[in-house]
Amino acid sequence: MEALRPYASGVIARLRPYGLHLYLLAYAPAMLAADGVLRGLGPQLALGVVTFGVLWLCTRYVEPGERLQVWVCVVVATGFEVFGSLIWGVYRYRLGNVPLYVPPGHGMVYLFGLTASRLPVFRRHGRRAASAVLGACVAYAAAGLTVLPLVTHRVDVQGALCLPMLAGCILFTRRYALFAAIFIAVVDLELAGTWARDWAWMPVAPWSQVPSGNPPSAIAGGYCIIDGTVLLVMAALARAAPAVIPVRRRGDESSPGARI
Repeated sequence: MEALRPYASGVIARLRPYGLHLYLLAYAPAMLAADGVLRGLGPQLALGVVTFGVLWLCTRYVEPGERLQVWVCVVVATGFEVFGSLIWGVYRYRLGNVPLYVPPGHGMVYLFGLTASRLPVFRRHGRRAASAVLGACVAYAAAGLTVLPLVTHRVDVQGALCLPMLAGCILFTRRYALFAAIFIAVVDLELAGTWARDWAWMPVAPWSQVPSGNPPSAIAGGYCIIDGTVLLVMAALARAAPAVIPVRRRGDESSPGARI
């Protein structure tokens, strides 16, 4: 045991910078599994309150500009949820609502992405690390069109259609770490949520009639639109209240005026 202590200490030291991200990756599946087991509106509301509290605690330790972006994302993403689930109906939650934990869940995904650029893997390897994540995304999307339908009986065209947007943001923007990390976070929660049957994607999307996986492979590409909307809202807030809203500093990709 004594001989293992230095090794264990070294592992802990290497993982310490990833503490927040590992926590978020663990929290989402645990919360979604609980919703799948409890299956009632009351417990679902309680999970939502807890998730709002967890997000509030997590955002206390980030820059004010990032904190504001996360909460703007909560509002923006809720609007997209209402459209995507209740109006378009491309996916449906088990109780036919938008669960209370979903808005703060989007905030957690966005926080996961916003803070990713400070992680050692992106500081050391930059775009190469993001490209490796993109490679995994491409493989997932290709599997959704070829191998996975043999098991799921679904051809995931919708996931493949989201891939170019996500790839473009990873390859050609300064926020590549954000989008690469968001892909990881979204896969984590989408697999957990659909496995627990908290929600399900329609086999064929209404209106567009595009076949979809459950979940779609590169659906994280939707965060490209969410992120762009958040930045536009932040820029508008910065113009309306310049003394209150943080302005972008050179080299700061997380503040309101950062380029997409």
